[in-house]
Amino acid sequence: MQQTPDFFQQVYTLVSCIPPGKVSTYGIIAEKLSIRGAARMVGWALSAADLEHVPAHRVVNRYGALTGKMHFLTPETMRDMLEAEGVAFLDDGTVDLERHLFGFEG
Repeated sequence: MQQTPDFFQQVYTLVSCIPPGKVSTYGIIAEKLSIRGAARMVGWALSAADLEHVPAHRVVNRYGALTGKMHFLTPETMRDMLEAEGVAFLDDGTVDLERHLFGFEG
């Protein structure tokens, strides 16, 4: 499957809808864009995002792990940004998805 600038923009628009204090997953975003199974493409789009305008820190993997943290200023930046928004983490370092998952319902 080929990624396009239009796809990247669709990802950025959707990610911008995730409210502070919530997270979504690469897979949920791909599914919402009707490209089920394209979670990796969502990750590619976010790795190219302007992090000042796209809240990419609010996207985690399906287990709540911060797999995109290497694309931020430091490996701790993503977690720091989420914690500043009130996102809680479990003992294993993953986001508490039961409390913070945003699934774009409605």
